[in-house]
Amino acid sequence: MPRGRSGPGAVVSRHDKPLSELSWRRAMLEMIRSNLRRRAGRTGLTAVGVAVGVTTVVALLAVTTGLARSAGDLARLGQADFGVFQSGLADLTASSLPESALSRIESQPGVAAVAPIQIVARAIPADPSVLLFGAGTPSFLTRRLVLVSGTAPRGAQLFAGVGAAQRLHLRPGDRLVVSGRALEVAGIYRSGISLEDAGVVLPLAITQQLSGKPGELSMVAVSVAPGYGNRQVEAEIEHAVPGTLALSDPSEVARVDTNSRIITKAGTIITILALLLGAVVVINTMAMAVIERRREFGVLTAIGWSRRRIGGLILGEMLAISLAGAAAGLGLGALASDLVVRALGAGPFVSPVVSPWVLGRGLLVGLALGVAGTLFCVWQVMRLPLLAAINRA
Repeated sequence: MPRGRSGPGAVVSRHDKPLSELSWRRAMLEMIRSNLRRRAGRTGLTAVGVAVGVTTVVALLAVTTGLARSAGDLARLGQADFGVFQSGLADLTASSLPESALSRIESQPGVAAVAPIQIVARAIPADPSVLLFGAGTPSFLTRRLVLVSGTAPRGAQLFAGVGAAQRLHLRPGDRLVVSGRALEVAGIYRSGISLEDAGVVLPLAITQQLSGKPGELSMVAVSVAPGYGNRQVEAEIEHAVPGTLALSDPSEVARVDTNSRIITKAGTIITILALLLGAVVVINTMAMAVIERRREFGVLTAIGWSRRRIGGLILGEMLAISLAGAAAGLGLGALASDLVVRALGAGPFVSPVVSPWVLGRGLLVGLALGVAGTLFCVWQVMRLPLLAAINRA
């Protein structure tokens, strides 16, 4: 029998049967690989646009998440259930409470123990970013510090966190200048709280003397007795001691701390700008691609490709480009988050959190940029007279 066609311009196999759906997909995959290799410059530029958006999103999400965690750590110093601060402040580290408030807080129902703490910034010339914690002795804060090396401090000896010891290259027996006074490092501790591990601990009375603020506290860490809820005890303390603010939830701390909110909002604005830049690069590159490939699309139409299949070809190419750009952006974003923290000198305060949720949102951004480019291209293809483009090209 003579060979025939199932329709005008249909692609047939050697057995005179139209290509199966599986064969179409194989042919399309081969064309996608070929097109990406053949147009390496455009492929790379589009992937860069995707990577820019993903890198920015991952880096800023990692930093802001780490910032929120650090703010929460401030309220959990000494593994406390919550912390009591001066109310109405933009920066909780600037909190100032009279030492007389300690007895009133301790006397409230549901309070099992309290730990008075004074936080002093820029007290260590060797690294001003390392915080000095003045802790009441004895208190549950000092009892919960786990000795890693050396001995427990006595008198005016220092207790250095593992993070601070690594940053300042400290070992037991070394001396560290604190507010103009050289003090011996008795031991190295670990608490399990990153902010606390990045600082050094001294007895409260000595810290108050060095800072020139006798009788002043930055916060009171509170341990709640069994059978009581944090919210209940927090409300009692705020009522009994006017001018105080009790915080336990990290999200509450980040919301109250104005500096945290400003950084978070700035990160959101930068993220939006980066996404717009990435979208402009992707859409502009893909728009140029459609113009350059009008003849190719016209030929595909002439041999039986529908606009739907051409749209599928574009979608496959963009999906591959988006995944490549997103993969690069995820890696670069993780590196960039660490570089941002180091550049700001905030290493002791903030540890970037590159969690699966952060990476997942970065991947979604990459795919979203790819979809935006695909929709724009498909819209252009639907408008073009593809068959006429053969003669025009």
